[in-house]
Amino acid sequence: MNPKSLLKEICIKAIKRIFGLEIDTIEIQKTKDEFEGDYTLVVFPLVKYLQQKPEQIANTIGNSLLEEKEIIHSYNVVKGFLNITLQDKLFINFLNNNFSNPEFGIKKEIGNKIMVEYSSPNTNKPIHLGHIRNNLLGYSISKILKAAGNEVITSQIINDRGIHICKSMLAWQKYGEGETPESSKLKGDHLVGKYYVIFDKEYQKQVNDFVTKGHDIEEAKKKAPILLEAQEMLRKWEEGDTEIRELWHAMNHWVYQGFEMTYKQLGVSFDIIQYESNTYLLGKDIVEKGLEKGILLQKEDGSIWADLTEEGLDQKLLLRADGTSVYMTQDLGTAVERFAKYKLDQLIYTVGNEQDYHFQVLFLVLKKLGYTWADQMYHLSYGMVDLPSGKMKSREGTVVDADELMHEMIETAKQISIERGKLEEFTQEDKSKINESVGLGALKYYILKVDPKKRILFNPEESVEFNGNTGPFIQYTYARIQSILRKEKPQETVKNDNKLNEVEKNLIIQLSNFPEAIEKSAHDLNPSIIANYVYEVVKEFNHLYQNYPILNSESIENKHLRLELTQFTGQVIALSLHLLGIESPDRM
Repeated sequence: MNPKSLLKEICIKAIKRIFGLEIDTIEIQKTKDEFEGDYTLVVFPLVKYLQQKPEQIANTIGNSLLEEKEIIHSYNVVKGFLNITLQDKLFINFLNNNFSNPEFGIKKEIGNKIMVEYSSPNTNKPIHLGHIRNNLLGYSISKILKAAGNEVITSQIINDRGIHICKSMLAWQKYGEGETPESSKLKGDHLVGKYYVIFDKEYQKQVNDFVTKGHDIEEAKKKAPILLEAQEMLRKWEEGDTEIRELWHAMNHWVYQGFEMTYKQLGVSFDIIQYESNTYLLGKDIVEKGLEKGILLQKEDGSIWADLTEEGLDQKLLLRADGTSVYMTQDLGTAVERFAKYKLDQLIYTVGNEQDYHFQVLFLVLKKLGYTWADQMYHLSYGMVDLPSGKMKSREGTVVDADELMHEMIETAKQISIERGKLEEFTQEDKSKINESVGLGALKYYILKVDPKKRILFNPEESVEFNGNTGPFIQYTYARIQSILRKEKPQETVKNDNKLNEVEKNLIIQLSNFPEAIEKSAHDLNPSIIANYVYEVVKEFNHLYQNYPILNSESIENKHLRLELTQFTGQVIALSLHLLGIESPDRM
């Protein structure tokens, strides 16, 4: 048990013993630096139960705690806060018991069965910076939920059909002249994305031509010939037209090969992959049954809708008049299939906040259709990623391509390592590995350190700084720790009568908070809690490193203590970075 948990336990017992008050939860914080103490019990919540002044309650509890001489050293009261100093041996015993545990804080018991969906790209364009945040967020959350003791299944649904796919296919038919990834020397996803942009340019040209001839802009958007051709292609695809299906298979295959290369470099993976082309029919069946039961409504043109006006929303299209499906149709089918097949306790969708309304409607429609597990679905909504140049737009071909961004990050790390001269004695292979680890670590950390709900203005140069709250700073501290441990490792446990200085104690307290950080991060579905936690750990360690000698300590006991602290810190840093999908290089 860590010191904070032990203190919490004895405080709850003391409150019951003194006041006869049964209470399950109390708030204990790290004591603020300007006050004396290790931990602070916040007394204010007890006032409403005990009808006493907070200072009186705090002093009564503090005096009682002094009876626990093996645990409590002293206390002081500041207004409604009871600041408590523990005996040093509690921290030393905790350190002795955990410094060599490479899985400290990781729960082994199986809790809920949770599916985390992320990535889920369309097959009409390559993965871009926005997708990177999605992938990093989903992958990290899956790791954190697993560390918190859950069974986790990672998944993605590839949106491999629909009008957007037909746009790329039609443009390739019209303008491609048989171009392939091999002939063009382009990754398959980049090649298909090229034709999505070509389609949009031709579409905009046709719309403008209509408008100049006096047509209404909305009418022009609907009647542009190339759009009508794409809609006809979708109809033929759903009818199983052989030629259209063959082209669809070929172009999707190009995209999948490109995606796989991107995922591999980004360091993310999936347990299961589903395809919209396999689930949209199930969704159509669900919609038809909902119509038969009178839950859904059909309009005069034959389209099928969900009426959500009583719930304060509007009507939502589920099947078009021509019988073709929409995104919502596919999502209905996929959700039903997942809960039926995997017996989930929770399904988490990692999707940007631009789709907040979509998921609000999806969950509500499923509830109306009688699926009680709809309450176990959650939309992990996150803010968009911007660059100083503004918002990305895939149709206009101005996206920040994920492959190019990763390459630039690695090249930036390479230039910095050359300037610093730290890798001169390394082989070229080792240099490449370290540069990739640092470059991608910078990218991942910069994105994951931000609360998912907040929008990000991504600054590549700032992310690769070796000082401050950055990935390279944390990785460099880990490499420094490994350099120390290569010279000497802790040989024996520290005697618990050893005295701790304030910096050593603060570092132990910070390290002991790791399990709590995992639990909170899992509960809030927020990797930034882990990211900012490990930054605080690194700051505390560097405070120790810069102010107190480790290998040349003033005594053997102090050297053993600091070596234990060094090893424990390295392990917690490595575990934290692992939960963020970031590598921990031994040398930098």
